[in-house]
Amino acid sequence: MGAKGRYGELIVEAGGLGREEARELAGLVAADPLPAMEAAAETRDRAFGVRVSYSRKVFIPLTRLCRDNCGYCTFARPPREGERAYLSPEEVLEIARAGAEAGCKEALFTLGDKPEKRYPEARRELEEMGFGTTVEYLAHCCRLVLEETGLLPHANPGVLSEGEVRALREVSVSQGIMLETVSERLLGRGMAHWASPDKVPARRLATLEAAGAASVPFTTGILIGIGETVEERADALMAIREAHERWGHIQECIVQNFRAKPGTRMERSPEPSEEEMLATIALARLLLPPEVAVQAPPNLAGEGRAYARYLDAGINDWGGVSPVTPDHVNPERPWPHLDELERATQERGYVLVERLALYPRYALDAQRWLDEGLRPRVLAAQDAEGFAREEGWAPGTTEKIPEKTVREIRGLRPSRVRPEFARALSAAGERDLGEAEIALLFTARGTELHELCRVADELRREVNGEAVTYVVNRNINYTNMCYFRCRFCAFSKGPRSLNLRGEPYLLDEAEVARRAREAWERGATEVCMQGGIHGRFTGENYLRYLRAVKEAVPGMHVHAFSPLEVRQGAQTLGLTVEEFLRELKEAGLGTLPGTAAEILDDGIRAIICPDKLSTGEWAGVMRAAHSLGLRSTATVMYGHVEAPAHWARHLTVLRGIQAETGGFTEFVPLPFVHMGAPLFLQGRSRRGPTFAEAVKMHAVGRIALHGYIDNVQVSWVKMGEEGVKVCLQAGCNDLGGTLMDENISRAAGASHGQEMLPEELERIVREIGRTPRQRTTLYGTPEDGRLARSAG
Repeated sequence: MGAKGRYGELIVEAGGLGREEARELAGLVAADPLPAMEAAAETRDRAFGVRVSYSRKVFIPLTRLCRDNCGYCTFARPPREGERAYLSPEEVLEIARAGAEAGCKEALFTLGDKPEKRYPEARRELEEMGFGTTVEYLAHCCRLVLEETGLLPHANPGVLSEGEVRALREVSVSQGIMLETVSERLLGRGMAHWASPDKVPARRLATLEAAGAASVPFTTGILIGIGETVEERADALMAIREAHERWGHIQECIVQNFRAKPGTRMERSPEPSEEEMLATIALARLLLPPEVAVQAPPNLAGEGRAYARYLDAGINDWGGVSPVTPDHVNPERPWPHLDELERATQERGYVLVERLALYPRYALDAQRWLDEGLRPRVLAAQDAEGFAREEGWAPGTTEKIPEKTVREIRGLRPSRVRPEFARALSAAGERDLGEAEIALLFTARGTELHELCRVADELRREVNGEAVTYVVNRNINYTNMCYFRCRFCAFSKGPRSLNLRGEPYLLDEAEVARRAREAWERGATEVCMQGGIHGRFTGENYLRYLRAVKEAVPGMHVHAFSPLEVRQGAQTLGLTVEEFLRELKEAGLGTLPGTAAEILDDGIRAIICPDKLSTGEWAGVMRAAHSLGLRSTATVMYGHVEAPAHWARHLTVLRGIQAETGGFTEFVPLPFVHMGAPLFLQGRSRRGPTFAEAVKMHAVGRIALHGYIDNVQVSWVKMGEEGVKVCLQAGCNDLGGTLMDENISRAAGASHGQEMLPEELERIVREIGRTPRQRTTLYGTPEDGRLARSAG
């Protein structure tokens, strides 16, 4: 086999090569990087798609003392008279607070290796502060930063024992050590690691093992150009791969190029060329497992945007970029401005995405990878895919909708489109998408998000034209007392003795009837009745409420009782669900709200509503109702603990029911309002969906349910006026109801009003060039008398 054929064979088999073959590949890549770069870029694209990540962080140089004597380092220095050996806690917090104000999520602690083993000044200062070691003081400062600023610490203190790794795990979300090299030659006199006891490769590899044993998301990497051979670079990468294969903990491998610095032993040593850097990045991408991120620091590249070429070689991460502090290890090399980094990334066809100090797959598996005390902070800081939550907006708040997402939806953050995404989107409207395809659509960013919303809106136009509908209605929540323990609900109250969130109440039938009459007088065509499951309720209570409304206002449509209420009512009367639904219908029930669906996945339901009805039971009530001619809405409540795969599963359940019954009138996404929800207050959920996720739920709902459910509704209570406008241009055609009384979202902390007048809804619709149309519950046209009464 010729050299070219052998090179291609090694590239194809790179992930499974042994040590000698990896060394052979390293030599071939060094001689001709281009084939390896092309293969590495393809590997990166398969693993990470169009996303290139970075962490917005602040650097905290806890101490610049170090017991090592590396020949290239200007960060470490000996003690200076009149200068503290360590930053004080106050100085640490000052830096961290500046980072938090600048939007940073990560606090990266940089420091030298165990200076107390070399310098009496370090030992003395630690003793004065009440600490025995630098690592003990580091753990104290990590905890301070975490508790005082909310930044997530990443600890990078050098060689650690397993005990030290475990101690830091309690106060940091990730840790790291640069392996640099496994070459013992470089420990020789005059070499890069001479007189550096912590650069002994076996000690650094032991730290990688200790981190793996302790389940710590870990950062490591290699430093090239310090005297190692290309074969030794392959050796280091293979050592990293082997550690990850044992423990699964290496989240990223940094490929860093040596920079010659004045005043060091290596100030006259040649720096690696750009070609060497590209070759080594490509080698790393090919040899390492595909889930391990490959990173290269953009500030250490050549002039201008030379770092953009790293994308061609297979990186998927830019590392930490700080808007506040310099790179203390390379202070002469400033960070590129984030806007510039984003432009350079976009020019190569990728989307710049902010991550946390730990990568998404570790953030999403917090039970394994994070100390229990850190999980709530990471949950609150992440989105549904485990990336950083970049915005202050949350459902129900009055925060401005994020401009970055709006630009993305409008196509102003261009990027490549993944082939598999393009295939799924091109099938929209032509066939039913599979669960995996639907989940894939939920991961849209950049141009993919723009295309998703465009296709959803085209389908909306095809089905609904330019009309945007709404109903004049009134919510009547007859009680907020409930004996179910739904962890997402801030509306329901327990018995008075256990009540922690306000006064419980129970409306009698006369008050419910009075509210229905008042709504009728104001032009309403519908009352929506739902409430908690009161401990003394039986099915008779629901029947009495129904009869009270129909006797008071015979012409009022009653949209009432979730599948949970229906099932509970049937059980208390000893009836089947179908028998009880028949009685409700005879008493005047018109349609059912499709609430209590939350996420139709029993694994998620076990977390958020463990004693509520199951997915199968919810679906059973809906099938029974539809079989009796009682139509219903279909909802999803999202943005808490679930992921895109669960959203896709939910939509396929709805689609399956609709294919059988045709009974759903509309799909209603209900974003989780977190502010007062027990699940969030207990540190067990995210902060609701991001704005992009909320828009995607409406758009993907339109696409996945096309041909089954014609109407997609957006909640003005949850999304706010500007959010509503965006969703109306991403597949929605309905605004829901005017409500008159909205209690459930407001109990959770939503700030939007309790009522939206018809004139206000119609103004919103006209402002985006669409035509408002008042409707009945079943999408008919109200009588002229109703229309006239609702005005004003």
